[in-house]
Formats: sequence, structure tokens, C-alpha cells
Amino acid sequence: MTKKSGWRPETQAIHAGITGYPDRGAVAPPIYQTSTFQFHDTEHLNDILSGKVEGDIYTRYGNPTQRAVERTLCALEKTEAALVVGSGMAAITTTVLGLLKTGDAILTVADIYGGAYHFFHDFLPRLGIETIMVPSHEVSDLEAAITPQTKMIYVESPTNPLLNILPLKEVAEMGKRHGCLLIIDNTFSTPINQTPIDFGFDIILHSATKYLGGHSDILAGVVAGSETLVEQLRKTMRILGPTLDPFAAWLLLRGIKTLPIRVERHNQNAQRLAEYLEGHPKVSRVYYPGLSAHPGHKWAKNQMRGFGGVVSFEIEGTGLDAAKFVESVELMAMAPSLGAVETLITQPVTTSHRGFAPEDRAKAGIKDTLIRVAVGVENFEDLVDDFEKGFAALG
Repeated sequence: MTKKSGWRPETQAIHAGITGYPDRGAVAPPIYQTSTFQFHDTEHLNDILSGKVEGDIYTRYGNPTQRAVERTLCALEKTEAALVVGSGMAAITTTVLGLLKTGDAILTVADIYGGAYHFFHDFLPRLGIETIMVPSHEVSDLEAAITPQTKMIYVESPTNPLLNILPLKEVAEMGKRHGCLLIIDNTFSTPINQTPIDFGFDIILHSATKYLGGHSDILAGVVAGSETLVEQLRKTMRILGPTLDPFAAWLLLRGIKTLPIRVERHNQNAQRLAEYLEGHPKVSRVYYPGLSAHPGHKWAKNQMRGFGGVVSFEIEGTGLDAAKFVESVELMAMAPSLGAVETLITQPVTTSHRGFAPEDRAKAGIKDTLIRVAVGVENFEDLVDDFEKGFAALG
């Protein structure tokens, strides 16, 4: 895919996917809302199928609107290619199923997104693929868990919902020593805050439903990496069928145009909120990599350009108190997801990590008193006023 390598991210987000529309002179790209494409004749069809000429056949195989957003994404992530699919989970499942086989093992950490956890534990065993889950974030502990069957290392950084940070360069070097494919879910960071390809990762995943879309109005996923790996996964996607609808692809492309300025505001609001919570008497612990007390702060400073828009914290009290807090705020919506312009608040034990086995939740350190805040771009003082309503409800 063509990248304008001289452009900076703010410019890439607006222009990288646009190749021009000389037939009409449109500034905004058109939506190719079609399921199929016609051919001039059989020779034309054969030329497209053989790759002799560029063209489209069927939207499950590819669509100009999809390709526009893919060009933008590979420019932002600094990869050779990118693939858009129907959801973040589709990105995860397509990648794992497309690259692993029966007898292989995948190594991951304990505090990962709940959907990935269920896929690894409930589905992969049916295919004879083992999941090795390590509660530690020390590279030495991850390396000690590698077996001859381990073919893939799958991580998040920051993790969901405890915002743990892994030293990406060290993880990548360790994985390469053992011949493992290196996969990272970069949803929480976005390519504005972190580009894992710089540290040696092979595949970067996103739930584009979150920051990339940014407005709580689409479901989409992203797979980015080398041309060879992405094309292999594109073939998997065509068979499994998690195609991104052209209109959703267009909305994603539109959302990405404002990604850099939105992420800047997310970073600012989350940092200020974490500092506010750190000093609050009704808060027992705050999880945010931008705080100097965070155990991964040093790593985050070295590999991130911003610390992200998610803050998690534990309140003094019980899980019922946490529920009362979440139910008492007014501005913030009690809703799953993250990365949109509005602030969302949840208890992970009742939403994203509800289905974790209790022992696995304990290993991951996810307590009943934990609250996760996906900080939006609202006025910060209005957010604090809303938090004070939640704390007041605790008495």
C-alpha cells in the first residue's frame, strides 16, 4: 500500500487514504455501497482475478471504500498493509485462526480483554490449540512459560482493565529468540500514542469500534502488519466472512480524520482525572500509566507518546459500593466500550470481565471494587463535578 512517509500523523489521518476522485472532483471519498461488481467481459474478469489489472469482484473480497481506510491505517501504524473487518473480535479471531493450527500454543497475560479470554479458553481448545496464560508481566516469567509448541505471543499494552504496561521491545526480542509471532492489541493506545511495529511486533490489532471510530456508532476491527501476513489473513477473512460493511468503512475513515486531536484531549483529561483520583480519600488505588507511582510508568514513558484515555480505580468499600458509585453519576454513561467522545463508566466484574472464572479474575487482580472510566473529551470540570456526585452517594 502506498504511504506518504513524509507526512506526520495528523496529516496522515486526513489524507493518507485518499487517492483522488478525478471523475467528480469530490473532496470526501464516495461510499461504494455495493455487494458485487460487474465486468466488461470474461477477459476483464480473468485479468482482475489474475491480478493483471486492479479491480473488484465482490465486497467480501474487497471494496474501494475498505481500501481507502486500510491505506490510512497502514500509514498511521507504519506497516506495509492493513485489513479492516467487522469488529475487534473479528480481528482477533481472524488473526489467531489464520496463523495457528492444531497442536500450537498461544502465550498471553492474565488481564486481557474478556472477549479474547473467552475465545482463547472456550474455542481454541476445540481446535487443539493451547492457551498459556501468565499472571506476571515480567519478561522473564513470560519467557519461562514458552514451550516448543508456542507459536504466538499475544499481548495488550496497556492491558484491559488494569492498564499494565509491558516493555514491548523486550517482549519482541524474547519472542523472536523463540521463533514466535508477536501480536499486540493496540486499541487502548492507538497509533497516535504508540506504534508497536517500531519495537518488532508482527501484527497490530484494533477494535476500531473504539478510538479509531471515536463516536460510538460503528463496529469495526483492524489487522495491520507485513504484506505477507496481512494477505494471508485476508484470505482467512474471505472464508470466515467478517467483512466490514462499506458504509461502516466510510464512517471509520471519517472518524480517523479527527483521531489525533481527539486522542490529545483524551490523554489530557485522563491524566488530570488520574491525579484527581489519586488524592481522593475514598479511592484506595488508581491505575494509570501516566502516574509516576504506576509500576509501568518508566516503560510507558519510553514507548508511548501519550498515556491514553482509560483510567481504572478501586474505591474504599465493597463491590456494592462500586455499583452505587457507577449508578449515581449523571454525565457519564454506564455502558461498555471506550474510546468515544463521551465518557463511559463500568465495573469490569459486571461487564467486560463478567465471564472470567473467579480464580482467573483473582490472578488478574480484577476486584469487585474496580471501576473503569473511558474518559471522553468533555470539559474536565464537568467530569469532576460528576465524580463528586458518585462519591457523595457513598456517604
